[in-house]
This record gives sequence, structure tokens and C-alpha cells, in this order.
Amino acid sequence: MTPSHDPARASLSAQRLTLRAGARTLLDAFTHTFYAGEIWCVAGPNGAGKTTLLSALAGLLQPSAGHVELDNVRLADWPPLPLAQRRALMPQSAADAFSASVLDIVMLNRFPHLNGWGWEGEADRDAAHAALDLLGLTAFAARDVLSLSGGERQRVALAAVLCQNAPLLLLDEPLSHLDLHHQIDCLEALAAWTREPRRTVLFSCHDLNLARRFATHALLLDGEGGAYAGPAHDVLTPTLTSRAFGYPLILIRDGEHEALIPAPRARHESLAVHDRPAS
Repeated sequence: MTPSHDPARASLSAQRLTLRAGARTLLDAFTHTFYAGEIWCVAGPNGAGKTTLLSALAGLLQPSAGHVELDNVRLADWPPLPLAQRRALMPQSAADAFSASVLDIVMLNRFPHLNGWGWEGEADRDAAHAALDLLGLTAFAARDVLSLSGGERQRVALAAVLCQNAPLLLLDEPLSHLDLHHQIDCLEALAAWTREPRRTVLFSCHDLNLARRFATHALLLDGEGGAYAGPAHDVLTPTLTSRAFGYPLILIRDGEHEALIPAPRARHESLAVHDRPAS
């Protein structure tokens, strides 16, 4: 059976999803639905399970319990080709095994759309050029991918995922290796991309303030099985982020702008003393 693609029900759903790493429970019986038009930031401390969760949502990792549905169909019931046309995963890092032009690297992600002998057509080249253009990489098309810096290669990897033209993007640390200017450029590109019908983005990120600015929703993992999900400004609060990261954060405001910053050391030490169990 090939699942139907009805825009009215386009969604990704976790049903009592449990993820474990050895003896640790990273996520415990988590249920939530991610809808078209939403941009989700997956946040949490190192080792909280962000990469594990994205892999499970992509169907590449079997959860310890529960299951994932895409458009109301279990991921296990999706044939590989329609699934690759419906969702794309950008891993945290990928080594380049051989020399190739940036354009050829980006067009590799057109594989789910190729017919016959698998040769790329004009539409595939147009999609690759459009993805490069969206990320300001048009001048890089003929460059050898092995000559790129880490940040340049990261932007090419994001262009390749966009070129796949899947309505659901699962991006693991897409902003790593990027300076602030290019981080903002990439997030603005993703925001523009998501304005098209049926499109959804989930990306992991360590910068809570960029997440508050660009994400519509946030999923905050505490690394102990718990998760908070909802609108970004309701989840990425001083109370919840302090609890998840184990360090007090405060919210500062400058007119319409807000930012989460670490609390002054004196406040951190007073909280540590206050939280210390009585002897």
C-alpha cells in the first residue's frame, strides 16, 4: 500500500514513544503530533536524546516502545521510495568520500524522484539550483565539495535536503559550524520554505534565543525521560530551560526583544545552596 498524501491530514505523530540508551530512558511514553506549517526546535542538554529522537521520527531507529505515524500511517508501513519523497533527514555530520561538484552533491538528494535509468533531468537541475540560490550558494555550484570549509559544507548539506523536496524536514544540528550571519540566513530560508503548503520542519539546536526567534514551537528534552512541547515562547522559558539544563537562566527584555541568558554567578551559587539537601 502506498500512503495517500492528503494535505488536510499531513502530520507526523509520536504515539507513546519511548527511547532508551543503555539503562537510561531518554524519552518516556511521549505522545504528540507535529502539523504542517510548524517549525519545531528540538532542544535539550548534551546526551538528552535529540539525535536519537530525530532518527526515530525519520524511521531509521526502532524505539524501545511506541511508534511513529506519518499522515496517519505507521512509518513501518511506508514503502521506502514514497517515504523518501515525503520526509528528508539531515544528519549531524556526513563525510565526503569522493571529489564532486557542489551541484552534483546537492542533486544526489533527487534520487527519490528519478525515473527510468536514474538520470537527472532539467527539473532536477532546476531544483538543485533553486536550493543553492535559497541559501546563497549559487556561486558554489561548480566548486569541489572537498575544497569547502566546514560551514560551507554544512550549508551545502542543507541545500541538498531542500532539493529533495520532501514536505517534512528532520534536521540534526543544521546550524553547527556556521557563524551567526549564516545561522540567521539558514533559519530565514527555512522559515520562507515552510510557508508553502504542507511543509514542516523539526531541527535540533543549542541556541535557545535563535529558536525563540525563528521556531513556532519547541520540544524541550530534559534527558531523564521528560519532554515539554508547545509554542516556543511557552516552552523555552527560564523555568523550564533552567530545569532541563541544570543551570539557572533568566529572561531579559529590551523593548520588543527578549533573550535567555545565564543567571549571575552569585544567583547560581545561592540557588545551589538553597537546593542542597539538609544534613
